[in-house]
Amino acid sequence: MEPLKHECGVAMIRLLKPLEYYQEKYGTWMYGLNKLYLLMEKQHNRGQEGAGLACVKLEANPGEEYMFRERALGSGAITEIFDTVQSNFKDLTPEQLHDAEYAKKCLPFAGEAYMGHLRYSTTGKSGLSYVHPFLRRNNWRAKNLALCGNFNMTNVDEIFARITADGQHPRKYADTYIMLEQVGHRLDREVERLYKECETEGLKGMDITHAIEDRIDLGNVLKTSSKEWDGGYVICGMTGSGESFAVRDPWGIRPAFWYMDDEIMVLASERPVIQTALNVSAKSINELQPGQAIFINKAGKMRLAQINRPKEKKACSFERIYFSRGSDADIYKERKLLGEKLVDPILKAIDNDVEHTVFSFIPNTAEVAFYGMLEGFDNYLNKLKIKKIEALKQRPDHEELDKILSWRIRSEKVAIKDIKLRTFIAEGNSRNDLAAHVYDITYGSLVPYVDNLVIIDDSIVRGTTLKQSIIGILDRLHPKKIVIVSSSPQVRYPDYYGIDMASMDQFIAFKAAVELLKERDMKDVIARAYNKSKDQVGLPKEQMVNYVKEIYAPFTNEEIAAKMVELLTPKGTQAKVEIVYQTLEGLHEACPEHTGDWYFSGDYPTPGGVKLVNQAFIDYIEKVYQF
Repeated sequence: MEPLKHECGVAMIRLLKPLEYYQEKYGTWMYGLNKLYLLMEKQHNRGQEGAGLACVKLEANPGEEYMFRERALGSGAITEIFDTVQSNFKDLTPEQLHDAEYAKKCLPFAGEAYMGHLRYSTTGKSGLSYVHPFLRRNNWRAKNLALCGNFNMTNVDEIFARITADGQHPRKYADTYIMLEQVGHRLDREVERLYKECETEGLKGMDITHAIEDRIDLGNVLKTSSKEWDGGYVICGMTGSGESFAVRDPWGIRPAFWYMDDEIMVLASERPVIQTALNVSAKSINELQPGQAIFINKAGKMRLAQINRPKEKKACSFERIYFSRGSDADIYKERKLLGEKLVDPILKAIDNDVEHTVFSFIPNTAEVAFYGMLEGFDNYLNKLKIKKIEALKQRPDHEELDKILSWRIRSEKVAIKDIKLRTFIAEGNSRNDLAAHVYDITYGSLVPYVDNLVIIDDSIVRGTTLKQSIIGILDRLHPKKIVIVSSSPQVRYPDYYGIDMASMDQFIAFKAAVELLKERDMKDVIARAYNKSKDQVGLPKEQMVNYVKEIYAPFTNEEIAAKMVELLTPKGTQAKVEIVYQTLEGLHEACPEHTGDWYFSGDYPTPGGVKLVNQAFIDYIEKVYQF
């Protein structure tokens, strides 16, 4: 209900044939550029704060530009950057526009290697200087580096302290700049190593340059620069000499998929965008494995390498629940199963009164889980019908059978999101009044004071929209009871691997647990958790324990959900309100290959995550209780 700002999206293309090949076969040398646009636009859901692209020409002569970049801010950034690129070609004659050789020699962005990025800020920092790709320039072509990624690092402070102690001076205190400096520094060392090697062999001048570019091993660069990284990441990069690479974190937290044939190599954050952009089957697309990197060298040869030893795989489950496009075949099935697994707790919430219950969903990401929920209720209803038919006498009359067989699950599109409404135009109370009308309802979709209303969403994090808009607007339909259903478990802990939720006071589940502790005279639980967290501040992060779990430990999920209802139900609401959550077990059964559940369980896959959640808790306590 409250769209989370979440992980970014990446796209990478390497053309494996000369530009003339694409001009002849596809009618344009811009084949790679056009495919990059498709890959980025199809991942627009992953970034609405900015976008950027970079391009490398492989055969530029000395004195000719070979590395290009364009970036823009805002939800229309993709269109803006590609419009800017295309503006370079607007004054060309038709002959020049269709001349691949001319393009390769004279035109910007007419290259063989491309990289695109869609940005969602996970650090609170914004502005064009934080939009990827980042560039590190050098007179040596092989030392030029463009970098972009879908990531968030938890140990930036440690890395910053170490590399500055070594004499490096990153331009800004941000994880992307620091990673750029780390990779760039190791790239410099690799080029210098090869220079000495070539000099020893008696090579001189451009022969040294070409030999370095032919021999450079980015595997060495990534192994030495990434060994300290703690977090979830997919990092993509290109060098000025034509090397392309992408590397995934050893826990497999952030996703990456790649495809290659004899014409093109493509990598993206989501599988179906590659299927759509290139019209290829899902089985022909590969997942980049945890700790693995893919490399395409200057000659177009691909290789895979294990850069970091893979850890226990903890692929982000929120990708499956919410972030990734539901057009992926596996994600579609998993979201349906998440909805189906909620049938029993929903039946309990409505006292098994399916006949007087209308089912709906919060638009739009919960729609697939809604279909799964409906299928589950259809199966439940069919079993009931069988029992009722079996209970009839041997020759039931037509009217009895018709009554049983006509029993249907009632589903309606109750909630409608008014995407035209812009609450930022107002302030204070008037803004809150506008926020209450972000959603609209379908009047007449249920029988007032008789029907229950069950409405499903994919997650409840802050609960702000529930309180300000959803519950109040649904209550206008006068349902007997409103059951809010979350297809994911209770979000209890911050994420530090790419999703924009970092402070404890953002979570309605945390607020509910704290309120319960206060009500039941159990404030000592808060004090003990705080003292334990504070006592381990000086420890190595690998020894730290997540003591925030102790805040939730005294209560059942149902107790916390009931308190959330109290906190979120607006005054004057006539209908009884209940919130039903997915269980952790249900989540893992529906998404067995994506076991990363730290925002629900508090089980962070990396030591840095544990360190940061304790610090977030300490900050919260010291702010609220004014230590």
